[in-house]
Amino acid sequence: MTQKVAVLGTGKIGEALLSGMIRAGWAPADLLVTARRPERAEELRTRYGVTPVTNPEAAKNADTLILTVKPQDMGTLLDELAPHVPADRLVISGAAGIPTSFFEARLAVGTPVVRVMTNTPALVDEAMSVISAGTHATADHLAHTEEIFGAVGKTLRVPESQQDACTALSGSGPAYFFYLVEAMTDAGILLGLPRDKAHDLIVQSAIGAAVMLRDSGEHPVKLRENVTSPAGTTITAIRELENHGVRAALIAALEAARDRSRELASGNN
Repeated sequence: MTQKVAVLGTGKIGEALLSGMIRAGWAPADLLVTARRPERAEELRTRYGVTPVTNPEAAKNADTLILTVKPQDMGTLLDELAPHVPADRLVISGAAGIPTSFFEARLAVGTPVVRVMTNTPALVDEAMSVISAGTHATADHLAHTEEIFGAVGKTLRVPESQQDACTALSGSGPAYFFYLVEAMTDAGILLGLPRDKAHDLIVQSAIGAAVMLRDSGEHPVKLRENVTSPAGTTITAIRELENHGVRAALIAALEAARDRSRELASGNN
């Protein structure tokens, strides 16, 4: 792997990506980073052996630029980069809600742009990264992007028109599961369990259920039915979930997340 890759605005997700790439075989000498604070850049140099640079230096020297700043900061970053980014640079955006056309309008004509929505399980190499090509991105650009993000989890190609839905499902998805675990832990305490024991019970149940979903090939309805005995505890609990409209609330929540992603794309921050 001889191409130079620069991660711009290296926060938690950017650092997770760097760490995963090094474990996957990238040489630290081929990885450049930028950070808002000099001490943060020096921390990354010390921890991973990568090279801190300025944003213009990254644009001039890297073959691939991965932009990981917040959506509201992307316009400012592109203004800084635009004079220095040749049209043959691959630009990968990790910003929620911002379409590839936003980048193409601000960079040199013909610049290949790939949009990626990853999520925080990148921190433990279990990310779900959704990849979409811009107007000028080729199959090779997509494959290179998959190679990078495959270092921290799974990847999936989708048309860009589906990115907002993917943001709602997987980009924000871990938060929904954390919220559910939080609520179930509180329920365990209410039922008389110590917090630490309730937490351990729920987390292991979640891990086991996720592995079964991934590895069994069974539909989730089938897996749920396998736990649901007639007139038993599980069906009684599920009836209460249905009575309280949990399924409808989840659908409404994901629709709201999708709509917010669209608002970000339109510049409504």
